[in-house]
Amino acid sequence: MLSRLSRLSRPKALAVCAVPFVALLATAGLAPLPFAVAQPGTTADVLGENRGDPVITISGAPTRETSGQLRMTTILATGPDASVDLGDVLDGWFRTDRAVMPREAVYPSGKTTKEIEQHNIGQMEESQDTAVQAALGYLGERADGVEVELELADVGGPSAGLLFALGIVDKLDGDGSGGDLTGGRTIAGTGTITEDGKVGAVGGVSLKTRAAKRDGATVFLVPKAECSDAKGELPDGLRLIPVTTLSGTVDALRALEKGERVPSC
Repeated sequence: MLSRLSRLSRPKALAVCAVPFVALLATAGLAPLPFAVAQPGTTADVLGENRGDPVITISGAPTRETSGQLRMTTILATGPDASVDLGDVLDGWFRTDRAVMPREAVYPSGKTTKEIEQHNIGQMEESQDTAVQAALGYLGERADGVEVELELADVGGPSAGLLFALGIVDKLDGDGSGGDLTGGRTIAGTGTITEDGKVGAVGGVSLKTRAAKRDGATVFLVPKAECSDAKGELPDGLRLIPVTTLSGTVDALRALEKGERVPSC
């Protein structure tokens, strides 16, 4: 085969090669591929309300009237049963407001749509419980006897943990000196959190920064491990602050308000 092809003129050789290549593209273009296509999703202010009810409800201690916003961010991905073809993938690769991700990176493999929805809801509920533990643990004795309820509809997964924890701290303690943790700004971010306050990576950060900028944020809190991803397509006018712990995040926001040095990516 190789020797025969070598005696063809270049145009003929290219034409011969193109036949199976075009056939492959045509087949791939029609076949569903194991990818999900994601785009910037909604954001929600954890200091505010969701569907008319407060996202954070605290009993057992006085709470503060806050200004500014703490917006958790999401991505919107094609569903686990959606058919993603070659055209969708190519379109996603060449657009900055889309991302093509392996389906298993977005959804657990081997599960039905209903099981995936239940899994995501479970992750969100676990994230909320952990955020409460992290925030009250950070506040220590100031939070003795405090009970917190979190409610945010139509959002799944664990990536709002950091923002939930910050919202609780702001409502109970602010910046620790009578001011708001936000400094009156619209601050967005993402990140999981553990009971002892460690912040974890989440994925989809470049899309979340776009959602944050669209909804008025000027500062974005990003897990430090994802700095490079966030910087790659950072919207103009959005400042990144890398974080690794809840206490470090609070310190960074205090420093921001005082005009002191703040970590950067």
